Amino acid sequence: MKAVGFNTSLPISEAKSFIDVDIDKPVPGSHDLLVKVNAVSVNPVDFKIRQNSAKNTVLEQPKIIGWDAAGVVEAVGSAVTLFAVGDAVYYAGDITKPGSNAEYQLIDERIVGRKPGTLSDEAAAAIPLTALTAWEIFFDRMRLSPERDRNKTLLIIGGAGGVGSIAIQLAKKVLGLHVIATASRPETNEWCKKMGADLVVNHRNLVDEVRNAGFQYVDYIVDFVDINAYWDTLAELIKPQGHIASITGSASPVALNKLKSKSVSFSWELMFTRSTFQTDDMIEQHHILNRVADLLDAGVLETTLTQTLHGLSADTLKQAHAQLESGTTIGKLVISF
Repeated sequence: MKAVGFNTSLPISEAKSFIDVDIDKPVPGSHDLLVKVNAVSVNPVDFKIRQNSAKNTVLEQPKIIGWDAAGVVEAVGSAVTLFAVGDAVYYAGDITKPGSNAEYQLIDERIVGRKPGTLSDEAAAAIPLTALTAWEIFFDRMRLSPERDRNKTLLIIGGAGGVGSIAIQLAKKVLGLHVIATASRPETNEWCKKMGADLVVNHRNLVDEVRNAGFQYVDYIVDFVDINAYWDTLAELIKPQGHIASITGSASPVALNKLKSKSVSFSWELMFTRSTFQTDDMIEQHHILNRVADLLDAGVLETTLTQTLHGLSADTLKQAHAQLESGTTIGKLVISF
């Protein structure tokens, strides 16, 4: 089967940063689905792994990445119970296994959802990784609920990116929060408002922007950009006994002592935790994706797709990664096969 991968980590401008390869079509294990991939989307995790997973080395076998896909089940493993051949599915994948930049992919049924029936493959492929991330950060890490938290304030750092775009929608339309999102360009400002943000503020002068809007503190903060770059600002803006959560990681320790006087909680979120560690509740991602599909089909949520490229090729992947690395992408970029 055709796939796109790399043998070494190179800048995206290099000719061999991605290469076209032919590899064997995989055979499903007991809990696997073999999916014919129709569309994928590109996330920051893609280019970070391309940049770092094969530094100063040449892999014997090309590494296939890609975490987000929509397609159709072509074959199932002997223990599969959730899906059948011919089912349309979408999923975000498993970082420990070959990715979706290929004609076919094996994926554990427990982290797969039914594709929203009202969406095209391209529109559906934009959703899984970011929706799972936002859902887990709100419901599993921060334990928010519409009954307890409706009308409380949430500050989203990075509102126009992939995760921010779906997080705004979940926070506003499912949790009923008062959503403040950060953006710095007219087009990102408008996008955040389109997604449902009540207020958009400029991240370059965040404390003054939030307080001039009438908020001394905010109940909750989620960071989708750079936790340490904003840490002092977040520690200042968070309400006593509030909660901060982040997906961005940090090369240096986060100064949690700055939250002590306010008794503020802090959480990390990584969407790949459940599949990486085969957690007892791994099947929750199947349930979350189905619930998100229901919300999309009901019109409560909308796709965050903003740009579509065409063709499974090294050239297309290079174009997609260059766009994401520019830091100017709004919503999600999808590649249709």
